[in-house]
Amino acid sequence: MITQDSIEALRARLDIVDVIGGYLELRKNGANYKAPCPFHDEKSPSFVVSPQKQIYHCFGCGAGGDSIKFVMEKEKLSYPEALEKLASTYNFSLSYTDNKHQKRVSTKLLESLNEWYQSLLNNKPSALNYLKERGIFESSIEKFGIGFAPASHETINYIRAKLFTMKEAVELGVAGDDGSRAYARFIERITFPIHASNGTNVGFGGRTITGHQAKYINSPQTVLFNKSRLLYAYHLAKDAIHKKRELIVTEGYLDVVMLHQAGFTQAVATLGTALTPEHLPLLRKGDPKIIMAYDGDKAGRAAAIKASKLLSVAGFSGGVVLFGEGLDPADMVKNGQLEELNNLFRSPKSFIEFVLDQILLTFDMQDPKEKEKALSETSAYLKTLTPLLQEEYKRYLAAQLAISPSFIKLSQSSIEGKKELVVENRGSDVFELSLIKTLLEQPALITQTLDIIDISLIRYHQEEFQALISGENAHPRLMAVSINDSIPCFENFDALKLELCNILSRYYSNKIKHLMRNNALSFEHKNFYNRKYRNYIIKLKKGQLVPFESN
Repeated sequence: MITQDSIEALRARLDIVDVIGGYLELRKNGANYKAPCPFHDEKSPSFVVSPQKQIYHCFGCGAGGDSIKFVMEKEKLSYPEALEKLASTYNFSLSYTDNKHQKRVSTKLLESLNEWYQSLLNNKPSALNYLKERGIFESSIEKFGIGFAPASHETINYIRAKLFTMKEAVELGVAGDDGSRAYARFIERITFPIHASNGTNVGFGGRTITGHQAKYINSPQTVLFNKSRLLYAYHLAKDAIHKKRELIVTEGYLDVVMLHQAGFTQAVATLGTALTPEHLPLLRKGDPKIIMAYDGDKAGRAAAIKASKLLSVAGFSGGVVLFGEGLDPADMVKNGQLEELNNLFRSPKSFIEFVLDQILLTFDMQDPKEKEKALSETSAYLKTLTPLLQEEYKRYLAAQLAISPSFIKLSQSSIEGKKELVVENRGSDVFELSLIKTLLEQPALITQTLDIIDISLIRYHQEEFQALISGENAHPRLMAVSINDSIPCFENFDALKLELCNILSRYYSNKIKHLMRNNALSFEHKNFYNRKYRNYIIKLKKGQLVPFESN
């Protein structure tokens, strides 16, 4: 883990204009810099960088943050990965804790093995012939770093000759040790290097060419390799994913290689495992449409159903494409069926419809009892979705079952959820924005201000005000206020106090109106509070602050 002191020292060295200027052409605009936003398409620049505040904000899509956040979003890196990239760029040495005796793991052995495997491929005609028969070009072999792992003893000898230890080889998953001898995990296999999202080599996949019972194997779980969090070739696909706002998930390495070869560079693959909840953060980056491109056999169909349930409940958009007649994406590319592939990817079956259809296929719709079971199972799935989606797909399910929608009972939350769909139009108030910006720049005034007013007095910008007093300065709306030069600040607390007096004066005037209209109150009660609130108003008009009273 990187120490906090080290992170703060790196932050102090970074200049946001220099960092972002390495990615974008920034143009001076008053005290700030502007550029077209790199996170969404736009004609007129709305992406603003503030050297004074060391933050950026896009007024078009709401993206914002500091130098580290920008590198995370632009390079699709995790927080530690972004820190290490910036440290490397600015020649800064990060410090790491040794909690639980953890240390940074070097990937030099994996990188060295990968280069060696690649060099061996050219001397293995059977492996090269297999790749060529599958339609893979030499350029793709080079792009994906495809190689060949030889006999076990050759790999072990190479590791030792390069002065790597067997302990390190075992920890990184390229070797094993049964107590009597060390052995290589990848033997007589075509190798596919597997990378983290930042391009770091973390393991391998291997395809047998000797008829081994296990056609494909992957590296075992290591400190670097977790197949439930990795997607094959994501580091090569991430730019296309963010540009096209689409991600194609396939079942195999060769599918990905061939799809990239055909121009579908947004394709990735799971690593011999079904899609898991741990994959979701990676899939969500860039908010792409997800297309599951799976084989139409029993195993592929089951995996597609499981993935569709997971993705639909998590709120992803996209759908499923199943390949039939023994074909897969790699075969279709090899056969030149690119237009057919394009058409399939353009119109996938939506996740929810796919799940409903697949459930219904397991029941005999001619049997009333079976139909009733189908209704129960599909309704149970629908109840895992949001209230709006339940309502929308209730009609679809009713049509498939040929029944009235009234037979489909939704969860109680669906009725309550409709209320949440009503969103009031957000207004804008110059005073509130100025107040918020002033308190952002002078946080020492926050306590004084909260002694005078309550958040209930903020009519249009309660979300920003709540974020402010909660210390959530990285909140997108707060960052937009902070970086907006058109919002004025109060010069000092005296200037702010005058405005607070005005807002409180209006508040107590309204309190008097409501008080006099309330027939449930006694004359004495009304008279007491009428005098009290009028006295407050007199003081406020003289510039004297009075306490806020909600009752």
